[in-house]
Amino acid sequence: MRTRLAVTAAALLLGSFALPSQAAEPPQDDPEDAKVLVFSKTAGFRHDSIPDGIAAVRQLGSEHGFTVDATEDATAFTPQNLAGYDAVVFLSTTGDVLDDTQQAAFEGYIADGGGYAGVHAAADTEYDWPWYEGLVGAWFDSHPAIQSATVHVEDRAHPATGHLPTEWQRTDEWYNYRSSPRQDARVLATLDEGSYTGGNMGEDHPIAWCKRYEGGRAFYTGGGHTKESFTDDAFRRHLLGGIRYAAGLQQADCRPENGYTPLYDGHGLDGWSQAGPGGFEESEDGTLTSRGGMGLLWYSQRTFGSYSLKADWKMTGDDNSGIFLGFPPSDDPNSAVDNGYEVQIDATDVDEKTTGSVYGFQSADLAARDAALNPPGEWNTYELRVEGERLRVYLNGTLINDFTNTDPARSLTDGHIGLQNHGDGDEVAFRNVRIKELGAG
Repeated sequence: MRTRLAVTAAALLLGSFALPSQAAEPPQDDPEDAKVLVFSKTAGFRHDSIPDGIAAVRQLGSEHGFTVDATEDATAFTPQNLAGYDAVVFLSTTGDVLDDTQQAAFEGYIADGGGYAGVHAAADTEYDWPWYEGLVGAWFDSHPAIQSATVHVEDRAHPATGHLPTEWQRTDEWYNYRSSPRQDARVLATLDEGSYTGGNMGEDHPIAWCKRYEGGRAFYTGGGHTKESFTDDAFRRHLLGGIRYAAGLQQADCRPENGYTPLYDGHGLDGWSQAGPGGFEESEDGTLTSRGGMGLLWYSQRTFGSYSLKADWKMTGDDNSGIFLGFPPSDDPNSAVDNGYEVQIDATDVDEKTTGSVYGFQSADLAARDAALNPPGEWNTYELRVEGERLRVYLNGTLINDFTNTDPARSLTDGHIGLQNHGDGDEVAFRNVRIKELGAG
């Protein structure tokens, strides 16, 4: 089953599929494209919300094009049976639910590229299986009473959290964990322990995360204790995005991320300047959307040399934009074109001028790009890693371009960065522009 999960980005780039609008709901998939197994066996506390969770996943599958089977029978964990599923959801499992043979089958499934989505008490499971701790990311420690809390959303591009506000207020049973997953996983959301009572992890309390693990994909959310969670639209979409990521239906950068400084985090454009016509419109949810042009919103406060720059972006259709690097200060946007390099965002141009290319100089690895790319209407994440004259482009965590500047009239070692607003009709949105300096490269 998993071999049929190639993302249709290549077909989108060639124009053979209709491009979805920037809709609130994620696009639908072919019902034969994915199959999900929900596993809810318990050997300890049993959550009365499990039937509601199963019903919610079944409904999400029906609405969004994946088939759902549900079981509490651990004998389903054989290599042959698991090979038919693109993701396995551990829905509030507790205790020791798999024997040694079944554990080995699941390890082999993940190693073969399978997906895992853990919900709530999935972290209260298999304490004698160290491999599983690595998969789920952290084991349960304790919890206070059910209460309302503020969830801080860190990742605004992941399909599980891209629809959420930066602060998400909800009621659930909030887990404390024995350790933090941050060093090995991309933390998607954290709890504000000042907004409720009973937290014991301090200022950094992860509550949802994702990671690549032993060849496969893993997502975990601490929510889902209450029955009401599974009728709440925001939580259902959170769960849907996690399952879609685990099943390979949407791509995301789930590498650990630490040490970045925000350049744009939705709280104003201090340090930025607009060169040329048009500009960017800020929304209340912390999104910059290009309007008119052709212009450039550039970070004028300082230059950068050796760094990792990350930005989340989304097209609405066949649009055009890009991120410029290594150019001198100027009020003329053509200065960036003539003196810097642009990492392109464009669905349908020629190879060296389409998404992931160093515009006009070097095409992306198109096979790698197509496998990593989410189509228009969905968020993507670029990492642009500059070390000396070398520029590496990562799309949703996958290396898609490795370019070295050899032009003596240009240099990546010292320059500004900027976001292009290409022109009327080209609408590209950006979120969460952040940077980490790497030292001399």
